[in-house]
Amino acid sequence: MGFLNRLFLRTNEKDRHYGVALFIGIISGIISAFVKSGTEGILPPRTPDRVAPPVQLLTDLGIDWHTLVYNYSAQPVYWGGNFVHIVFSVLAAIFYCIVAEVFPRITMVQGVIFGLIFAFICHGIMLPLLSLSPSLQHLPADEIISEIIGTSLWIWSIELLRIAMRTKLIKL
Repeated sequence: MGFLNRLFLRTNEKDRHYGVALFIGIISGIISAFVKSGTEGILPPRTPDRVAPPVQLLTDLGIDWHTLVYNYSAQPVYWGGNFVHIVFSVLAAIFYCIVAEVFPRITMVQGVIFGLIFAFICHGIMLPLLSLSPSLQHLPADEIISEIIGTSLWIWSIELLRIAMRTKLIKL
């Protein structure tokens, strides 16, 4: 069997559980968004003069993110950017979990290889194309390191939840 055949090895159709994958994608996407946000709190991905891509997206769409606020612990929390970040995480996790039902190799190294490719596509191609971030060669090393670590932990948390939840839900 050739390398590409092994890489794109498919599961048996009877072993695929798309509804379970969708459910797990939603749950793991929400939880992993908190993991990624926590990583960014410890290793900030941007210099203070740059706006986060989800906030810039809201601005570009004409949405005043300053009005998307609630108070928690006597502090204003601007939830707009966080909401975009969580929705993006959920959609990515759903994609990952559904594709893993068909192509199990996507989970290599507990998903980290997928996560790094995904980060490159998002931060190296999509965000610059949408003018939400500088091109990859203009990103500071701190941002690249933060994204590599944060995305690796993000996808790893999705994969660990996928494995545990799928095992439990399939046995029901």
